[in-house]
Amino acid sequence: MSGHPGHAPGSPIVMQAPVIETERLRLRSWQKADFRPYHEIMKHPDVHRHFGPEPIGAEECWRRMLAAVGGWQFNGFGTWAVERISDGKLIGNAGLFTAWRALEPEFGEQPEMGWIFSSEVHGQGFAGEACRAVLQWAEANLAPTPIWAIIAPENIPSLKLAERLGFTKTADTEYHGDPTVVLQRPAWA
Repeated sequence: MSGHPGHAPGSPIVMQAPVIETERLRLRSWQKADFRPYHEIMKHPDVHRHFGPEPIGAEECWRRMLAAVGGWQFNGFGTWAVERISDGKLIGNAGLFTAWRALEPEFGEQPEMGWIFSSEVHGQGFAGEACRAVLQWAEANLAPTPIWAIIAPENIPSLKLAERLGFTKTADTEYHGDPTVVLQRPAWA
């Protein structure tokens, strides 16, 4: 099966997130047991403030986990649950997805990159470490394609990380009534 945008022609579609290990992190498939720790991460004020004024509820967390798992089957890429190797604790997620967002510019089927990490590990370099691993995987397994990201303008740490990852700002816009920065990382060679 091939032909998905961003998917290398002739290579099989990945149906489940492969395990990737970095120096400090294990990127792996989502598990049902991740739900409660993920919800704790998502409802923390230092995390949810970048998504809106209200904590992200259990229903939305469950939907996001299901979408993460389904992305692998629909697209051949998706998001990983990220755990710290030293203690096996879920500390966030990172990966690629398609969201079909109603905003300009349109991303279509081109992948969007996202990352969310527990407030207790902010500033420790885990997001950068995980995102670099995701991009290395993408460059080794997907056909060259631009990768998009949207970030709240007040989320300075994520904007700086995106820049270090090779993203550049393409637009300031609104998404669901909130100011949003649109960024793009060009297709690799």
